[in-house]
Amino acid sequence: MEKEKISRVIEEQRRFFASGKTFDIGYRIEILKKLRALIIQNEQQIVDALWKDFHKPEFEVIATESRFVIKELNHSISKLRCWAKQKRVRTPIVHFLSHSYVVPQPYGQVLVLSPWNFPFQLAFMPLVGALAAGNCVILKVSRQVPNIALVMEEILSQFPPELVAMIDGDHSTSDFLLDQKFDYIFFTGSPNVGKYVMQKASVNLTPCSLELGGKNPCVVAADARLDYAAKRIAWGKLINCGQTCVSPDYVLIDRKVKDQFLELLAKEISSFYGGDPEKSNDFARVISPESVVRLAALMKCGEIVIGGKTDPASRYVEPTVIKDVNPDDPIMQEEIFGPVLPVIDFENFDEVYGIIEQHPKPLATYIFSGSKKLIREFLMKTQSGNASVNETVMQIASPYLPYGGIGPSGIGRYHGKKSFETFSNMRSVLVKSNLLDIWLRYPPYSKFKTSIVSFLMK
Repeated sequence: MEKEKISRVIEEQRRFFASGKTFDIGYRIEILKKLRALIIQNEQQIVDALWKDFHKPEFEVIATESRFVIKELNHSISKLRCWAKQKRVRTPIVHFLSHSYVVPQPYGQVLVLSPWNFPFQLAFMPLVGALAAGNCVILKVSRQVPNIALVMEEILSQFPPELVAMIDGDHSTSDFLLDQKFDYIFFTGSPNVGKYVMQKASVNLTPCSLELGGKNPCVVAADARLDYAAKRIAWGKLINCGQTCVSPDYVLIDRKVKDQFLELLAKEISSFYGGDPEKSNDFARVISPESVVRLAALMKCGEIVIGGKTDPASRYVEPTVIKDVNPDDPIMQEEIFGPVLPVIDFENFDEVYGIIEQHPKPLATYIFSGSKKLIREFLMKTQSGNASVNETVMQIASPYLPYGGIGPSGIGRYHGKKSFETFSNMRSVLVKSNLLDIWLRYPPYSKFKTSIVSFLMK
C-alpha cells in the first residue's frame, strides 16, 4: 500500500473513532460475530495457504491458527458485555459522600505488527482484543508468508477500512507506520526488533505491548515420568517445526536418566513422523533457506544423536537432538527457533539454576517432576512470563491465563479478558456529591485539622 494511501486510511480511522460508533457494545459484538463467520467460511483457504507457505499440516493449522482464534472470538463475544461494564469500587471515608468506579474505554487507534511464524493466530488474536475493546486497527503483516496474507486480506476486506485495515509491505512500510501517531502499538517478534519498536513508540509516549521470546529452559528431574516427558517435549519442540516462541529451547536432564530419556525421545519422534520426517505431511518447514543455514551452523557442537539433515533448497531441517552440549556453545547463546534441541545433563539443581540464570528472563519455563517440593522450589527460584509443570506449550491455549513475557522476553499480557483490558484505558472515576462540602481540607490549616486528617488516612 502506498504511503499516501496509508496516511489517508489512518486519517479516516481517526475520524471514524471520533464518531463514537465503536463505543457501542452491540456494534463490537456484531463485528466479532462477522469475523468469526468469515474465518469459518475461509478455513479451508487458511489451511491451504499455510501449507503453501511452509508445509504446515492441517491439524496444526486448525489447532494453533484458525480454531485458536475462533475460540478467542467465542469467549470475547460471550463475555464482552460483562467486561465492558463500569465496575464500582470502594471509596475511602476521606472521600465522604462520593462513589468511585472504573470504566473501560478504547484507546482509539491501534497498530498491530504481526510475525510470520503463526501468521494467522498472531495477527488475529490481538485484532480480536483490540476490536472487542472498541478500537480501530491497522494490521501490518509479514511478507514472508504471502499466501496466508492474501487470505487474511480477503477476510478483512469485508470490513470498512476506517475500522480495520490490513497493510502488506517491507521494513520501510513498518518504519513509516511507526513514525505515525497511534494510541497503542502491539508487536510480536524478536527482542531486537522489539527494542526498535519501543524506541519509536517512545517518541510519542505511545503505550505498547511487546510479545517477544527467549531461551526457554525445560528441566527433566530424575523422578519425572520419562515416557510422558519425552512425548510432550518432542511435541512442544517440533510443532510448527520448532518456530514457536514458547517451545522448549533446550533441555536440562538429570544425568541419571539422560540415556533413557534420549532413547524415549528418539522413539517418540519416529512415532510422530516415521523413519523419514522429510516425507511426513505432519512436519512443517522452516521459513526460509537462510534459516536452514543458520540452524545448520548451530548444530556444530556436542554430539548429534537424532537427525541432523538439512536442505536449504526445500527449507527442510530434520528433527535434531544434540547431547553433550556445553552451556558456552553458540547454540546456547541465542534463541534457536527451529527443530533443534540441545540437551545438557546435570547432577544437582544448583547447576540448573546457574545455567538458566546465564540467560535473560525467558518467555516460558518448563519442569517435569513428581516432587511438589521441587516444583515449588523451581517456580520460586526461576522467572519467566509463563510456566508449565509436566507439560509444554499448552499454557498459551487457555483464555484464563494471561500470556506474555517478562523483561527481555516481553512487556504486557493478552488472551481472554486480559486482551480486552490491554486494549482498554481502564479509566478511574470519582463522583462527588453536592449535598455537603467538608470544610476540613481547605486552608487555613490547623493542628486540629491535621490530626483529623491523620486519623482518617490511617
